[in-house]
Amino acid sequence: MTNPWAISLLVGLGGFAGSVARYSLSVTSQRFSIEWPIGTLAANVLGCLAIGILTGLSARGAVLSPEIRLALATGFCGGFTTMSSMVYETAEMIRASEYLHATIYVAGTFLLSMAAFFAGVMVLHILSKIGGGLWN
Repeated sequence: MTNPWAISLLVGLGGFAGSVARYSLSVTSQRFSIEWPIGTLAANVLGCLAIGILTGLSARGAVLSPEIRLALATGFCGGFTTMSSMVYETAEMIRASEYLHATIYVAGTFLLSMAAFFAGVMVLHILSKIGGGLWN
């Protein structure tokens, strides 16, 4: 299948299913822990397990069409957790003996993501001071 619209639809459907699965997992996990994000931890671990299985199947010559791999890995796992993509990409760098790149990627992802989060909080705080009720 080379139609980019059809491939995008497959990825989107996979992403939809992954997002719904993550939400369901989060709601279910709240019964067990309200104070600790066990749902996020479970989604990250399960998503990494799933993308590891898909990678292992492909490496063993399992016949997964590119469309199915995209729907499952990019779509479902991406909707379920982006952590799985980051772990896969880091593992590929390590497999290629690019240890420095892998370290920079992991540290950079975490640090820049935290900085972006706090920047978003600060921007909203500043806008609420400037714009009054619009941003409250």
